[in-house]
Amino acid sequence: MRKLMLAVGGSLILVAPLSQADVVGLGASVSYWDSDLSGKAATNNDVVDVENDLNLDSDSNANASLYLEHPVPLLPNVRLNYTLVEQSGRGDVGLAGFDGVSGEVQSNLDLEQLDLTLYYEVLDNWVNLDLGLTARDFSGDLIVQQANGLASSETSVDAVIPMGYLAARFDLPLTGLSVGAEGNFISFDGDSLHDFNAYGQYEISLIQFRAGYRQMSIDYEDDSDRLDVEIGGPFVSAGVSF
Repeated sequence: MRKLMLAVGGSLILVAPLSQADVVGLGASVSYWDSDLSGKAATNNDVVDVENDLNLDSDSNANASLYLEHPVPLLPNVRLNYTLVEQSGRGDVGLAGFDGVSGEVQSNLDLEQLDLTLYYEVLDNWVNLDLGLTARDFSGDLIVQQANGLASSETSVDAVIPMGYLAARFDLPLTGLSVGAEGNFISFDGDSLHDFNAYGQYEISLIQFRAGYRQMSIDYEDDSDRLDVEIGGPFVSAGVSF
């Protein structure tokens, strides 16, 4: 991770003198993400399939973002993003069980992350390109409880993770329409996190509407607990910018 931070940090230093917004900009948005989950969780050397064994399904998603851009040279722009994914389901882990739990189970998975992104606008015309560094406060908890309530298991990961940030958008002049993509990413020592989305956007006055697809991949180990899951699906969002 230290190598990634140095590489991205060095790139930011190089682009900083070339990147500057013309005016102060402030924006915020909220979105709904219709996500599906697949993959595995492991604890104490026991492994369970979160889709086929636990039948986890989306209960709710909370997604919100806030950004501030400014014309001050060398200082980066700031973006905050919050994501909460909650999934639950009833499944069966069989007689072999999972971490002391066997048979029919009730499971709940909570994934929560708060991103602080510092970035520079490398291009700011009909082609927009941002480059930055994200600090992601990430936590995930999977609770698997036996149907009779006699046994339960908890798998948890919790970390603050540095990630590279890249965003690009292409505006269609005089139409209010644009297409774009953005993402955060890191891969280090067997762990990896990737979070990408691609979208189409329509902007009228101060209001922005987006629709697209978001894919998040988490492969992270915390002591004896590990999450190796993918979450993906379409999203829609509405926002304002000043």
